[in-house]
Amino acid sequence: MTGLRRYALLCPIGRALDRVGDRWTLLILRDLHAGPARFSELQAGLKGIAPNLLTDRLNQLIADGLVEKRNAEHGVSLYALTALGGRTRDLLFELAMFGGRFAADAEVRRPGNLRTIAVTLETACQRVVQPDASFVARFEVDGEPFTLTADDGRVTMRAGETDAPDVEMATSYEPMIAASEGEMDMEKFVREHVRLVTHTPGKDRELLDLLGGAMRLIDAIAGS
Repeated sequence: MTGLRRYALLCPIGRALDRVGDRWTLLILRDLHAGPARFSELQAGLKGIAPNLLTDRLNQLIADGLVEKRNAEHGVSLYALTALGGRTRDLLFELAMFGGRFAADAEVRRPGNLRTIAVTLETACQRVVQPDASFVARFEVDGEPFTLTADDGRVTMRAGETDAPDVEMATSYEPMIAASEGEMDMEKFVREHVRLVTHTPGKDRELLDLLGGAMRLIDAIAGS
């Protein structure tokens, strides 16, 4: 692990940047909010990062207590957020809202996977969820499955499949971004870009109400 330069300031913002201010670090944390991941999954999602740099950043995050390395089945190693690392959720959400105020560059790269969406959507849903919402949804975006769960006022969104969901929803990344940024109204988004399969009556409405509230929140914050 290379020696990273520190601000070495008493200021708490400086101390935070000592841990998360290096290039790629916040994006690694962003993707780990979608759940534990293999090294190859992180590298695929972060197009442009060299393997040695990803190793360096992960080792530093482990040293700072934000990430832990776990042994999984078949000798596979997984990287996961610690409890302290999980506390970056609101920080990342506010950065996403701040970034939404700026136009994208003329030439942008789509992420190698869509783990990137989990922390922003989960946080927005958490801020608008009704306490009586209760469902497990299979949420598919361009073929990538996520599990969106609402239970007892708490929302989680994780990459991967789920057994026996109450409702299944499939959509695409670009229309979802357009709806969250106010470029497409929710009614048109649902009508033209969403496929629903309901297994538990009424849970499709709960899911759509939650997502609609989350997208309106994102649009309101980013546009204010």
